[in-house]
Amino acid sequence: MTYHSILTTVDAMDEFREKLLLSGIRYISIEGNVGAGKTTLARLIAGETDARLFLEEVDDNPFIQKFYQDMAGYAFQAQIFFLLNRYRQQIDIAQQDLFADLMIADYLFAKDTIYAHAVLGDDELVLYNRLHSMLEQRIVRPDLVIYLQADPDVLFQRIKKRGRGFEKNINEDYLAGLNDAFNHFFFHYDESPLLIINTDTIDFASHRDHLEDIFTRITEKSEGTRYYIPSWEGDQ
Repeated sequence: MTYHSILTTVDAMDEFREKLLLSGIRYISIEGNVGAGKTTLARLIAGETDARLFLEEVDDNPFIQKFYQDMAGYAFQAQIFFLLNRYRQQIDIAQQDLFADLMIADYLFAKDTIYAHAVLGDDELVLYNRLHSMLEQRIVRPDLVIYLQADPDVLFQRIKKRGRGFEKNINEDYLAGLNDAFNHFFFHYDESPLLIINTDTIDFASHRDHLEDIFTRITEKSEGTRYYIPSWEGDQ
């Protein structure tokens, strides 16, 4: 890479931060199925913009490994732990809202209900919904939600590659069911501007041009739902 290209990249990334602020985007939530790339993209955006980063604390859940071994037996415990942990972080976000100029989270609080409806029994769901409705009243809505999509087989291969022990029992049927739930949820989602990105053939972690192309779309001020189309496909 030449000195000129290095300067161009640095300028582009500085411009990315400024464009976010000018577009009124100060809080971004990234969502998607297991293995979609939520945390990776959140880290990349935070690294480029010096935003405060809020990551879902999956590994800290003492029930998560037992849940993947026995979903019916440990779904309620795992889900309630996630709900309360996410709520604690969201209160921190609400308190920082007036002081931090950019915040990035690798989850959307509202999506907690997706997993709940997918894994909880009817009686458990009644209790969960009561608790969730009480907590969500204090949640700050993101200025932009990014939904990362991927086919179940792509997600399955990514999960196998990263090799987390507690995820070894995840299968493609489980991922397909969650995909359906996520798609249904975001088809009806209208609480914040939404950018949907299919990541089957995009590698923003390894290819800088993929990342910068996504950055360009993120900074576009908009309402409603948008679908990301790579610039190299839009020219065809």
